[in-house]
Amino acid sequence: MYVIELALKLSPLPLSVQRKELRDAESLYRQVRQSMEKGHPRLLEMTCEKVDDKKIAVLVSEILAVQLYEKTAASGGSKRPGFSFDN
Repeated sequence: MYVIELALKLSPLPLSVQRKELRDAESLYRQVRQSMEKGHPRLLEMTCEKVDDKKIAVLVSEILAVQLYEKTAASGGSKRPGFSFDN
C-alpha cells in the first residue's frame, strides 16, 4: 500500500490518499505535482480505491507539498514520511 500525502496551507494535518499499486501511486503523485507547477486544473479531485463513492477535492493553490511513501505493516503501520537521517 502506498500513501500520497498533501500538506495544505494553514492546516496542521495533511490529507492522504492510498493506492494499492506503486504505478497508480506514482501516477497520482505526478498528477498532483504537475497541477502544482501549472496551477491547472484549479480543483483537483481524488477518489478512494476501496469505497467507490468516496472522493475529496482540493484547491490546487492551497497545496504546499506532496509526498509519496510506502505503508508497511512491519514498521508499525508506515515508513516514516519525509526525509530522515535515521536508518
